[in-house]
Amino acid sequence: MAVSLPFRDPAGEMIFLGTGTSVGVPMVGCACPVCTSDDPRDRRTRTSVLLGLPGGTLLVDTTPDLRSQLLRERIGRVDAVLYTHEHVDHLYGLDDVRPLCFARGGPIPVYCEALVEDRIRRAFDYAFLPMPLPGGGVPKLVFERIGTEPFDLLGCRIVPLRLRHGVFDVLGFRFGDVAYCTDTNFIPEETFELLGGLDILVLDCLRQTRHSTHFSLEESLEVARRVGAKRTLLIHFSHDISHRDVSATLPLGVELAYDGLAVALTGL
Repeated sequence: MAVSLPFRDPAGEMIFLGTGTSVGVPMVGCACPVCTSDDPRDRRTRTSVLLGLPGGTLLVDTTPDLRSQLLRERIGRVDAVLYTHEHVDHLYGLDDVRPLCFARGGPIPVYCEALVEDRIRRAFDYAFLPMPLPGGGVPKLVFERIGTEPFDLLGCRIVPLRLRHGVFDVLGFRFGDVAYCTDTNFIPEETFELLGGLDILVLDCLRQTRHSTHFSLEESLEVARRVGAKRTLLIHFSHDISHRDVSATLPLGVELAYDGLAVALTGL
């Protein structure tokens, strides 16, 4: 008798695989109150989400924690990967998609801008050798170039959102009535125009004080007020953010996300 594997069906959901900054929380070598907290919502892997779209499962970014994130959420299949930008904490878990390629029986399509593809080809050069070296598998990938024009993927119209991350150009994305804007400290006016009528805004919020490449809590709250989404979920926290303490100060409609949180996708 066949035994069904206990994989999760993420259809219709956005699952927060990780909500932490580049070093994660707890941070190595730190014994601050948040890093030693017994609140599970203060344990944060690197920031990424997974979406159950009408045509399959979409992974946004491949963090260095990807393997443990997918195992924790019981994800057994990914149909495409979409990248916000090329920084290490959003990219360097890419090798962990190898078993997902086995499950697909072929390469995984990777949707990204040119800078991201270039970083992948340099960091994972062994995956692109004309004659793979014996002794180990490699991730099988096929690139699909994107920019700021909307495109269709897995039964969903995806709208790229140009953001600034310090001196870097990065992307957020709108999926129906849900927008995902990680790693940013500046939203151009033309992007604000694409954020109207949201049910959910997912927004960067590194810490309580200002930073050169991320929104502070005060700045995130100002963006949330301007966008006016029904629900704003903050992400990409450092150990400066205590889930319990900061949650108690937030206005109605604004929440701190946490690893493992799942929300419904709407407007697809």
